[in-house]
Amino acid sequence: EVQLVESGGALVQAGGTLRLSCAASGFSFDDYTLAWFRQAPGKEREGVAWIRTRDGSTNYADSVKGRFTISSDNAKRTVSLQMNNLKPEDTAVYYCAAGRPLRLPGRGTHEYDYWGQGTQVTVSS
Repeated sequence: EVQLVESGGALVQAGGTLRLSCAASGFSFDDYTLAWFRQAPGKEREGVAWIRTRDGSTNYADSVKGRFTISSDNAKRTVSLQMNNLKPEDTAVYYCAAGRPLRLPGRGTHEYDYWGQGTQVTVSS
């Protein structure tokens, strides 16, 4: 059974930090691109960070570049998102996703085969 289980979401003040984690099981971790997407109320789901686990290549949305860092531990089958200098506009449900887009970044949600249940991040001003 494929599972992606996120953790680490919380309420934090603007300027604060959070670290999200995603534990993966049930598929060949090294063959997939892992990504973090987020969805705010009334908005479409958008990708924020990507990592190709095979070679560690990463990509970021412009809105988070320089503030967020994605990393993976292939031995533990986990992917993390370190979020610094958080802003109120970062408030959203954050989802971990696994897929095999042809190239980084794979911005389309249709490019991902597996999704976690999401974890809430709320940034207060």
